[in-house]
Order: sequence, then C-alpha cells, then structure tokens
Amino acid sequence: MELLQLQYFLAVARLEHVTEAARSLHVTQSSLSKTIQRLEEDLGVPLFDRTGRKLRLNEFGSRFLRRAERALFELEQGKQELSDLSSPEHGTIELAVTNASKLPNILREFRKKHPHIQFHVQMLTTQEMVTLLHRGEVDFCLSSPPIQGDDIECQIVYYDPILVAVPKGHRLADRSSVSLTELKDEWFVGVKRGYLTRDLVDSVCKSAGFTPKYVYEGNEPARLSALVEAEIGIGFIPSTARNPREDIHYLQVEDHELVREIALLWHKSRYISRAALEFREVVVEYFETLSKLFNTEEKLS
Repeated sequence: MELLQLQYFLAVARLEHVTEAARSLHVTQSSLSKTIQRLEEDLGVPLFDRTGRKLRLNEFGSRFLRRAERALFELEQGKQELSDLSSPEHGTIELAVTNASKLPNILREFRKKHPHIQFHVQMLTTQEMVTLLHRGEVDFCLSSPPIQGDDIECQIVYYDPILVAVPKGHRLADRSSVSLTELKDEWFVGVKRGYLTRDLVDSVCKSAGFTPKYVYEGNEPARLSALVEAEIGIGFIPSTARNPREDIHYLQVEDHELVREIALLWHKSRYISRAALEFREVVVEYFETLSKLFNTEEKLS
C-alpha cells in the first residue's frame, strides 16, 4: 500500500466524484481511477459503490476511511513537528473563525512578537469548523458558539455581552441601559434566523413577553451598525463588534442575561508548534484585557 493511494482515496471519499477529485488533485481521471482500483485490489474489497463517475463509500470504505485519515493525520503532525524544530520562527498558523471582528487586533499583537510567522485564516460555519478540526487541518478556531467533541479542546476565552445599538438621535440615546420590555414597540435590524446572536436575542425577548419586529434581516453582521446609524432600526450587537467610528450609542440590557460565549478550539492530538502555543497565549491575554476594559466602562456608566 502506497501513501499516494491513501491520499487519492481520501480525496475521492470526501468528494465522492472522480472528476472533481481528479481536478482537486491535479491528476487525470484515468490515473486516479487506476490508483483507487489498485488500492482496492491490495485490500481485497471494493471501497465504493459506483454509478458512472459518481462514487459512494460503502461499509468497507467508511471503515477504512477512518483509519486512513488517522494515518495521514499522524504523518502530517510529524511533518509539522520537524518543521517547527528546524525553523521555529517561520511557518504558518492555520486559523478558522466564525466572526473576525477582533481578529485583526489579535494578529497585530502577535505579529509584534513574531513578524516572520504567517497566517492563513478562513471564515467558516461551525459545521465546517467541526470538519476541519476532526481532520486536524487547523491549529485553532475562534468560535461562537463553543463546539464540543471527543477530540476537541474547548476553552471559553470571553463572555461577550450583547448590547442594544441606537442612533445618536434616538429617544434612548441618553441612557446607559434599557429593559427589554421598553423595546417591544421598536423596529429592529438584525441577522437572519440561524445565527447564534439572532436566535439568542429572539429567545430572550420572547421570555420578556414580545417578539422583535424586524425591518431588515441579513447575513452580514458587520452591516448592522451602518443600518442603525442610518436610523433604519435599532439592533442587538455584541460588544466585540462595536465600531467607535460610527455615530451610534450602545446600551446594556437590564434584568436579562444576554451574552454569547467566544471559545478557542483545537484538536487534542494535533501537534501545536511553539509559535502556535504563544498565539494561544496572546488570544487569552487579549480577551482578558478586553473583559477588564468592558467592566471598567460598565462601572463608569
């Protein structure tokens, strides 16, 4: 059995299509098909059920996939470890985030200490994160909500209060806090259902006796502050997404717990380089400082 056979098998197993797998591997379809056929001959069983160029893993293939992923995972970790030992101040940290609002500040802090370390950042859904974490293809994920799993370490780094954002001329703009019941007749701008913040807000508002009326529902959280500033509606915006350059006033919510958790995630068995370990320290320290600043602002208000 050859390493190349395992790599080709993983590509076909994940895409379940010969043409797409060949394209992703930059090889011909005939070469890919022959390699998979040789692997099946070596194993003595078929790994796929075939319909034209489409393939679907059968029971043999599903069982072998788990073993093949584990084997290639360990080889990749060995490669990463040797690279770290030979050149600790160079390399790339693989990151995935569900929201990038504070990531530039974190990367800036880390770059001051390690100017030669590169980053590759992906904006993903939580399900996409789970897939990459299980495969060991990312060093760290910053996720809200947290993700639990047998092979996933999950460290809550910040409890992010969700604030009420109103334009400066709004009737509540001279207040520092507001009860949810005072908002029942307001029009809101927000993200669509399915986003953590939206679902959390709707649930808490329902417990307060009303359903928010949305004049705008989108899939770009960063756009909400501009809509609030334009007086289209008021919004619920996490404290980490505040934009001090915009003409918006933020109020804390009284009497109800309206907080989202931000977590740092990593694979329990993935090799973590020295630079990546220091990156984790920078993330934790950054959010600890952010928490102290928010608590100070809360006391002053």
